[in-house]
Amino acid sequence: MTETDLNFEIAHLGPCRIPSPMNGVRFVNDDTRVSYESHLGSILGCLDEGRALPGMELAGPREKIYFDPSKLKCGIVTCGGVCPGLNEVIRALVMSLFYHYGVQTVFGFKYGFEGLTYRYGHTPLELTPQNVNFVHGLGGSILGTSRGPQDVSEMVDCLERLNIGILFAIGGDGTLKGAGAIAAEIEQRGLKTAVIGIPKTIDNDISFIEKSFGFETAVTAASKITNASHIEATGHRNGIGLVKLMGRESGFIAAYSVLADNNVNFCLIPEVPFTLEGFLPVLEKRLERRGHAVIVVAEGAGQNLLHSQQERDASGNIRFGDIGLFLKDAINDHFKELGREVNLKYFDPSYTIRSVPATPHDSAFCLLLGHNAVHAAMTGRTNMVLGLWKGEFTHVPISLAVSKRKQIDPGGWLWSSVLASTGQPRHMG
Repeated sequence: MTETDLNFEIAHLGPCRIPSPMNGVRFVNDDTRVSYESHLGSILGCLDEGRALPGMELAGPREKIYFDPSKLKCGIVTCGGVCPGLNEVIRALVMSLFYHYGVQTVFGFKYGFEGLTYRYGHTPLELTPQNVNFVHGLGGSILGTSRGPQDVSEMVDCLERLNIGILFAIGGDGTLKGAGAIAAEIEQRGLKTAVIGIPKTIDNDISFIEKSFGFETAVTAASKITNASHIEATGHRNGIGLVKLMGRESGFIAAYSVLADNNVNFCLIPEVPFTLEGFLPVLEKRLERRGHAVIVVAEGAGQNLLHSQQERDASGNIRFGDIGLFLKDAINDHFKELGREVNLKYFDPSYTIRSVPATPHDSAFCLLLGHNAVHAAMTGRTNMVLGLWKGEFTHVPISLAVSKRKQIDPGGWLWSSVLASTGQPRHMG
């Protein structure tokens, strides 16, 4: 997708005519934009060619709102895997709806999109400031979660039956695609229901969004594991610490955990192919030179080496082979054939990291995401996701957010920084 193809316009249910009940806050003008470009050369290029600078709507409260809070009912759903900060976002949504706007009815739909269909029999929870007051600081989701699509028509039937005016969908790429489908069905039926996405992906892989909640917490937790693996590796002759981290198609957790703990010597990610013939000799030289090594591998790295069957999970994602166990066996077998003893310790903290409470900075980020999602929804904006860009909260059309997977650029500054930290070769293919 080229720069000229970008369309950041946000859909609206109608004009805003109701004065906001919020007082003493800084209201945002609808025409305020955050520039998509940050490099002066690109900006000047747009100006020279007479093109408008692509920009995202700045998030925040508006002076006029679309919905009448006294008549409004809202719903919240959490989908996909658990992630640090889910309960913080739920709490922020409920508190903002009640205390900023005076909305009195908020439903929490149980177990993801399952909760929006009749066939599972999940009764919605009524969420109030009282029953969400102490959920922040807890891992997981008080609403539960699930994977996999549900019948869009049935889900919209549920929203219509309960007279839901706003649905907040908290989830990753699959959830946002589902939210987009719900918004399309709502528009086709001529209903006045807003659909707002809040990006939840621990892999930080949603496009046009700088950072998703839970990512910073995941890196914090992962760096503690990599440090432990370094201690294990240095405590043994020819010690090797091997850590498998999350990252199906994007290696951001692995990359940033390496930068957070620069004792790591090899970082293997999905975006940069490698082979055993390219990697193992380099590992040999590392052990000869320093007597220990720490390896971080993202779960989606090296899948071409595994020859696993292309099975899919409930969300339609390919079930990846276990690259961590594969590498563990491959490394041990390689050095056994060489007649050299190694002491390899393997760490797989994936589910532990997913379930930990959010860090304080991530908690604050979740609060602001929730508040800005409510501000956007109350103005009748729909089919959009809250984002962060250049340090500002923004509105992004769901269609753009799911248009491609955000990945590490092997030629970009981040990967170059990882290579500088680890000292590994750029190519191990």
